[in-house]
Amino acid sequence: MKIGCFALVEPFTPMSRQFELIRGLGIDYVDLTDNHDGASLGVEFGFAASVSLDSHPAAIRRLAAQHRLKLSTVCAHANLLDAAAPDVYGTYQIIKAIRLAADLGIPEVITTEGDPKTEFGHRLTEAEQLFSIREKLQSPIEWAEELGVKLLLEPHGMVTDSVKRMGDLLEALGHEQTVGICLDTGNSWLGGAEPLDYVKTFGQRIQHVHWKDMPASWEPKRGKVFGCGMAVIPLGDGVVGIPAIVKALRMIGFKGTTTLEIAGAESVRISAQRLRQWARQSGD
Repeated sequence: MKIGCFALVEPFTPMSRQFELIRGLGIDYVDLTDNHDGASLGVEFGFAASVSLDSHPAAIRRLAAQHRLKLSTVCAHANLLDAAAPDVYGTYQIIKAIRLAADLGIPEVITTEGDPKTEFGHRLTEAEQLFSIREKLQSPIEWAEELGVKLLLEPHGMVTDSVKRMGDLLEALGHEQTVGICLDTGNSWLGGAEPLDYVKTFGQRIQHVHWKDMPASWEPKRGKVFGCGMAVIPLGDGVVGIPAIVKALRMIGFKGTTTLEIAGAESVRISAQRLRQWARQSGD
């Protein structure tokens, strides 16, 4: 199994330190996690692990090569339910992420609708939610198709955290060869779905996996909270049932890269060790 890591292992340190930590944990793949337009004061002064979408690709390529890491995805998690605005991460940033991925030879960009932050977004009907996402993703899909990049939707919102509504969204978006799914095991469980149902329903449209396990104390939040940034426990210490998901992915012939979205270097190390063990047991 191709195991990568969220490039936010240690807080208040630059991206170079994140890459150093990930390589030290024996992990081969890394995603470009936090990113932004233009310049960032936090990056300039060394306390933010973020990548500019306007970076020269060679600078990112050199950083990855320095730490002997392979770049797997660019995260472009967006707000697709609120009205478009200059300070809302949306269509324009997703397009930039796709163009950067193409320049770097990264095959996949991951996005999602996120939670609305305004009254406008919260008042959308289900049909309006679907249209809002479709409208904001139309141009990114066209860019992805042109540049040969996959645009993957991750369960991380009230639409994508439902197997049925994810299916409705995929059907509405079309472009089946370009649009796929990044299965997030923790987010889908937290949103009230069963991660295994995503595997059974969407099969090979799942082209990347974000690994999270969730503690039993979060069960009352299921179906009420849509997505969380990182797990706070190692894989196998929670209630999501990660070994069964590993086995199910093998059964559908999943060969893509995966990302550990887990806080803390020790929890990442334990999770990677267990994930490799479960993959071997599943015949991967």
